[in-house]
Amino acid sequence: MAAIVYILRCSDGSYYTGITQKDLESRVSEHQQGIHDGYTARHRPVTLVFNCVFDRITDAIACERQIKGWRREKKEALIRGDYELLPELAARRGKTQR
Repeated sequence: MAAIVYILRCSDGSYYTGITQKDLESRVSEHQQGIHDGYTARHRPVTLVFNCVFDRITDAIACERQIKGWRREKKEALIRGDYELLPELAARRGKTQR
């Protein structure tokens, strides 16, 4: 069964990364309505800014975990579609920016 990794921009500008196997519109609507008590329920409204479909749930879970570990700058490059920047941003990890 397919799975979708998604990123929401919350009202305070923060990002929430999640995964679903249901219809993405329905899942985003649940976040928007605050149906499930959690991070997005306290940071509404939310906006869907990224999603990616995976054939295997295990691949989606791995991607979600990876994205959750990224700094904001790298998440924003992914959201913009600046995929060529991702390796550079990973290389900067732990280095002081000028």
